[in-house]
Amino acid sequence: MMTIPTLRTQRLVLRPFSGEDVGPLYRFLSEKGMLRYFPRTDPPPRERVQKMVSGSLRHWEERGYGLWAVASPSNGELMGRCGLQYLPETDEVEVDFLLGRAFWGQGFATEAARASVRYGFEEWGFESLVGIVHPENRASQRVLQKLGMECTEQTVYFGMECYRYALERSAYDRASGSWETAAHIV
Repeated sequence: MMTIPTLRTQRLVLRPFSGEDVGPLYRFLSEKGMLRYFPRTDPPPRERVQKMVSGSLRHWEERGYGLWAVASPSNGELMGRCGLQYLPETDEVEVDFLLGRAFWGQGFATEAARASVRYGFEEWGFESLVGIVHPENRASQRVLQKLGMECTEQTVYFGMECYRYALERSAYDRASGSWETAAHIV
């Protein structure tokens, strides 16, 4: 069984998911409008959230990277998820982030995504990463732009129109030196 690394940033802990995360994840996925930019906009039943957590752990086992639970270092509260997700339809690796509404607008998504991007380029040696976002989701587009990603096209992912952002290794090397937050593996 693979040991999933834990990353620490200035204000966050990115750690492996556990069964204890199902309840909090279910609660914030059920918040009104939380999934309005996703292919399925209805909140998932608790059983599907359990499968998401199990699937995340399986992805780590199969790929060696995946999604982390994003938590507060002070009290361990689950704030959301963030990490790297393999997209088999396009053979790309996506930077994925989703935080509960209480954590929006505070820079947490950017901080967690930067740690994930750094992990992908520095630990895995990826040559590129993508970000997939709904055309109306301006907040997530800003996060991707802060990562140095550029919009390359409007196309279909997961059965819906999306903007595809990309970050090549050379652009990451140039951009990452100016990032305020560093992550380290514990």
